[in-house]
Amino acid sequence: MPGLLRGVARTAVVAGTATAVSNRVSRRQQGRWAEQESQQAPRQPAEPSAPPPAQPHVDMTSKIDQLKQLGELKDQGVLTEAEFEDQKSRILSS
Repeated sequence: MPGLLRGVARTAVVAGTATAVSNRVSRRQQGRWAEQESQQAPRQPAEPSAPPPAQPHVDMTSKIDQLKQLGELKDQGVLTEAEFEDQKSRILSS
């Protein structure tokens, strides 16, 4: 009978040790994964970001002058209607 108890006790120790090691490995791996996720995740700002600064006031007279020049080039036949419209939209959107 003492041999049987010794075998059962040894099995219990081995199983307990294996469980403890397995749990420790699992916790360490979860910690590593959490660290990787936090490094890869975009950082959320603590406070809402301020609105972007206002663009400097664009001189409308220069835009009007550019549009007049475009109109003259179109009238002279240098620009097609499609080219004129494309350039006009670029000037107005800038």
